[in-house]
Amino acid sequence: MTVQEALSEGAAALELAHCPSPQADAEWLLSHVLGSSRTQLQLYGSRVSEGQLRRFRELLGRRTRREPLAYILGEWGFRRLTLAVDPRVLIPRPETEVVVERCLALLEGVEEPLVLDVGVGSGAIALALADERPDARVIGTDSSRDALELAEENRVRVGLNGRVTFVLGDLLAGVSGPFDLVVSNPPYVSEADFSGLEPELRHEPREALVGEGGHDAVARAARDVLRPGGALVVEAGDGQALRIEELLRDLGYRDVRVSRDLAGRERVVEGRRP
Repeated sequence: MTVQEALSEGAAALELAHCPSPQADAEWLLSHVLGSSRTQLQLYGSRVSEGQLRRFRELLGRRTRREPLAYILGEWGFRRLTLAVDPRVLIPRPETEVVVERCLALLEGVEEPLVLDVGVGSGAIALALADERPDARVIGTDSSRDALELAEENRVRVGLNGRVTFVLGDLLAGVSGPFDLVVSNPPYVSEADFSGLEPELRHEPREALVGEGGHDAVARAARDVLRPGGALVVEAGDGQALRIEELLRDLGYRDVRVSRDLAGRERVVEGRRP
């Protein structure tokens, strides 16, 4: 079978399974099997071997059952990094890259900043900040031992061992600061909304998705560890930004603002401790 025939077969199967981007997913899976990039697929030899085709169809089967593409590939890109991902953690998403952008903007002019990432998951935010601010030190906390194990793998993977530390525990997990910035992407999907999510999200850790009150807890706890003028940045779900903005103002944060993600949704809320 040729590369193009394999791609056509894969895209057709994924379309039947109602996957959102069947052609692109087929390209990702076949390039993974062939050990090439998507752009190199058409340059690859004209035929796919029987072993490669068998492996490709195995991966297609997983995707047709709506297992997330990132889990099948075992890694996913975030900012300038490629991180290992599996069902122990949420998959890093493009909207969370806006969280990192706002953190970097708020840290401008701060020398050797100390940052706390609450609910670090795969380590995406913490590692991206350390990668793009070489003078920063970052502490990440998480209540999931499984998530921290993968975050540790990613820390070694991207070579930032000396400036990033992970701590097991809820919220502040005993760390004291003072921090120049606290960032968090807490669970914010309600139980009522969970059943309506796309099938892929049901493969991700429920405890990292579903939860209420996380923004409140982080915002209150951050006041105790932020230095005066230090910033808090949190990711918000659809329709949640206004409430979180009001929360931060009520808690005494100043310079409160909301930023939109690339899709135009109000996604990031920030403020500074007086």
